[in-house]
Amino acid sequence: MTLRESTIEALTTWAAPDPAQDALRHAVLSFVLGREDACKRECVPGHVTASALVLDHTGTRVLLTLHPRFGRWLQLGGHCEDGDPDIVAAALREAAEESGIGGLRMDTGIAALHVHPVVCSLGVPTRHLDLQFIAHAPPDAEIVCSDESLDLRWWQLDVLPDDTDFGLAQLAAAASRRR
Repeated sequence: MTLRESTIEALTTWAAPDPAQDALRHAVLSFVLGREDACKRECVPGHVTASALVLDHTGTRVLLTLHPRFGRWLQLGGHCEDGDPDIVAAALREAAEESGIGGLRMDTGIAALHVHPVVCSLGVPTRHLDLQFIAHAPPDAEIVCSDESLDLRWWQLDVLPDDTDFGLAQLAAAASRRR
């Protein structure tokens, strides 16, 4: 199964939690079905990204990155790569690279979807069609800040930063519902 095929399967089988997420699921699925390059960052009209909200072993804290481009705290994630075998693996790779945590365990189903306009590495306006997942850190997790982050910090799941955007808030709500 390819990255694109796994994305289609994930979107097709996901039971969205509300009508707004279901409408977004249909829109993203239609985009991916219509574009062979939908999971490649070179796809200018927009492209699939994968992110993960990393929970500590108690499920009460989340690891957030202070994103250098956006200047606010976000979940870990980013562009899919050609070597990613599937969309869950892409989210896991991003979370591990950006956190330095080994042994992350991923929930396999989508937790939430978020689409946002961005000027990314393409240098032109595009959209990130972000498939958001939940990851669980082992009890002995040690974080290591990568060069893709200004800082990493654990936050209480129910006390996120003041400037939390809608995408992170909805992902945190999805994580709370799964607890």
